[in-house]
Amino acid sequence: MADVIADPETDPHATYVLDPASVRALTSRVLASGEPMTTRTPMTGAPLATLPTSTPADVAVALDRARAAQRAWAARPVAERARLLLALHDLVLDRRSELLDIVQLESGKTRAQAFEEVADVAVVCRHYARRGPALLADRRHLGALPLLTRSTEHHRPKGVVGVVSPWNYPLTLSVTDALPALLAGNAVLLRPDPQGTLTALHALALLVEAGFPEDLVQVVLGGAETGAAVVERADYVCFTGSTATGRSVAASAGRRLVGASLELGGKNAVYVADDADLRRAVPGVLHACFSSAGQLCVSAERLIVHERVADELLARLVDAMGRMRLSTGLHWDADMGSLVGPAQLARVLAHLEDAVAKGASVLAGGRARPDIGPYVLEPTLLTGVTSAMACRDEETFGPLVALYRVQDDDAAVALANDTEYGLNASVWTRDVRRGRRFAARVQAGTVNVNEGYAAAWGSVGSPMGGMKASGLGRRHGREGLLKYTESQNVTVQRLVNIADLPGLRGAGYARALTGALRAMRAVGLP
Repeated sequence: MADVIADPETDPHATYVLDPASVRALTSRVLASGEPMTTRTPMTGAPLATLPTSTPADVAVALDRARAAQRAWAARPVAERARLLLALHDLVLDRRSELLDIVQLESGKTRAQAFEEVADVAVVCRHYARRGPALLADRRHLGALPLLTRSTEHHRPKGVVGVVSPWNYPLTLSVTDALPALLAGNAVLLRPDPQGTLTALHALALLVEAGFPEDLVQVVLGGAETGAAVVERADYVCFTGSTATGRSVAASAGRRLVGASLELGGKNAVYVADDADLRRAVPGVLHACFSSAGQLCVSAERLIVHERVADELLARLVDAMGRMRLSTGLHWDADMGSLVGPAQLARVLAHLEDAVAKGASVLAGGRARPDIGPYVLEPTLLTGVTSAMACRDEETFGPLVALYRVQDDDAAVALANDTEYGLNASVWTRDVRRGRRFAARVQAGTVNVNEGYAAAWGSVGSPMGGMKASGLGRRHGREGLLKYTESQNVTVQRLVNIADLPGLRGAGYARALTGALRAMRAVGLP
């Protein structure tokens, strides 16, 4: 889809041109009668595409279309729905080069980090296609009176699931939350962030090509107003974004008594213990802190190091940071890309300048690199960060990391937990039991031992989400599927009525039921 007419690595006037006919084809299925918006690529700062936007009235019509399509979709066997996930799995891998181009152009990340998104979509497709039908299957439970009472648990779709996705992972976060919702029999109303619109529309085209009904997934375009319209209408809301906005989403859903899952901000810590293998830990820390230029909700912004290995780790880390390859090119030879735009660059620089003005020291990086790209900032490591500095407690969402030295694991746990957030954490140690003990004490929804975030993120059979101000609910695993359903208990009573047992009234009824309860306990019934 991307037609590169000049090489930004060698030509300062380079730009990227998208085929206008392809853009029109992508937006042809979208209800959008509002004013047009122009998006820009972080790679050069130049305009990328001009796209229509959806009004609240458009959102209402899109919701009606999705709801009409959902009725027939929910009637299909779950095994048939699962087969379409596997078809999408194959398409995503087959079209990976095209997807990588558009993810890079919209997000500014490197090609390798864009590939994380392609792989993630494939993994989620495979997992829910293979495991989802069993999770959604009807389940029998022990009835009130064994043999006479038959209780069955069913999982009914919510209806239309509203997904409001952010810009930082435009493919993963627009698609992977929608996939389990679709498998469960729902329709989806998706509002991608404007900066991730083209990626989301490309994913929609692949969904239709895989065999999903055209009206089942509705994409509406625009900013906060469009997102609010989705939140105010959907039967369930899945939101990924800032904690401040997440509170508003939760309040809106609460007023309507509909469910919501929220993955919000983080101030994640990585702890390097005194017995860590530094040959593994250094590249692991780099990936944990600077993947997608730190614009990842589970990336680390606090590096906690045991004092016994702090000097050696620091020497290795500073050397490795200095050798990182920065680029805004559509190729594989880069370690870190660009921030997404001028506002994000300004935020990170404000945190950096505030910290330095109040006494922090820059150990590595700290410079903007307009020679590479307009929003590129070197990976930066600070020491001497205190609570007087904004970057101590506020989420930076960029390649700015603070180093803290500690004397023992207790101090590391206390520092890791000293935040309103609780999304992700990481510990590096040769002793896995020690790592598990550390993890059990950390107030975070996921904790990785000897990995930054990819191990937990990629283990999609297990839940992923935040504690404290980092959100509500979970994606992935059983909960990531069943949250999109209403649990229904259908119970059949046979032969006799529970409240009207033949020949038993009053005290006699109580004595008989008491004896039955004691017998059920004695034989070990749950």
